[in-house]
Amino acid sequence: MKAIYKTTEDQCILEEVTDYCDGNWVCLISPTAEEVKDVSKHFEIDLQDMISALDEDERARVDADDDYTLIITDVPYKEEDNADDKDSYGTVPLAIILGDKQQKYIITICLREIPLLEDFRKGKIKKFYTYKKTRFIIQILYRNASYYLQYLRMLERSIGKIEQELHKSTRNEELFQLLNLDKSLVYLSNSLRANELVLERLMRLESVKKYPEDEELLEDAIVENKQAIEMANVYSSILDVTMEAYSSVISNNLNSVMKVLTSITIIMTIPTMIFSFFGMNVPLPWQSDVSGVMFIILLSLVAVGLAALFMFRKKLF
Repeated sequence: MKAIYKTTEDQCILEEVTDYCDGNWVCLISPTAEEVKDVSKHFEIDLQDMISALDEDERARVDADDDYTLIITDVPYKEEDNADDKDSYGTVPLAIILGDKQQKYIITICLREIPLLEDFRKGKIKKFYTYKKTRFIIQILYRNASYYLQYLRMLERSIGKIEQELHKSTRNEELFQLLNLDKSLVYLSNSLRANELVLERLMRLESVKKYPEDEELLEDAIVENKQAIEMANVYSSILDVTMEAYSSVISNNLNSVMKVLTSITIIMTIPTMIFSFFGMNVPLPWQSDVSGVMFIILLSLVAVGLAALFMFRKKLF
């Protein structure tokens, strides 16, 4: 999908247009080969630079050319098509191409629809103008760091929900959920470290002109990103401890179940032994008494009750 947006200077309203002009924002989301070639040809951008953003394994970086600057950052997203209704997170490269000299433009290229760009398209970002190129880029990076923090908090709540099930779980389902969250946390942590290098490089890059208010916002984005890295490290430690504890809890719960079953088996052997004793083909007490059967049953019940009481006091149940 290709869409072109422009902010009117008088009304500050974002509107979609059809032609390429200075100050426009060209948004490419999962574009076709024809759309990529068209944009590349019109703005004289190396086709390989545009295609690189469509590679899921592309690393985050900043490349400064004579005519444009390429910024690739990793953007988080939440899996919406999870059939098991389990929280899962991942990252995808987002390329931002900034025209430096002859043509003043901003191009964003992403492999999939992400909430980050949707916020800009729906006007959720304050003081957003397509013709303020540097501020637009920094707003994207700042919003990106905020999404990392948001998803990390959601991930932490998911870990908390699973921890509530630990004391009674004997299944592997919760363990699989923890493994899924651990994989998501690895993706987020690695992407945050790569984004940190991008932010620091952008701070030193002279080809991207920055005003004092832009530098302040960029510093805020760096702080947000570092905070997200620290949170990811903390949650990673918590998750490791939780997974180790979970394995121990499952083993302990299984032992408790086996202990109860063993105790029940022992109790049930008592009446079996009594009835087996009185079933032998030898002379036995009360064998000619009609009420002897009731006495034997009563004796078995008393023996079972005493055994159950003993095991209960010993906390074998």
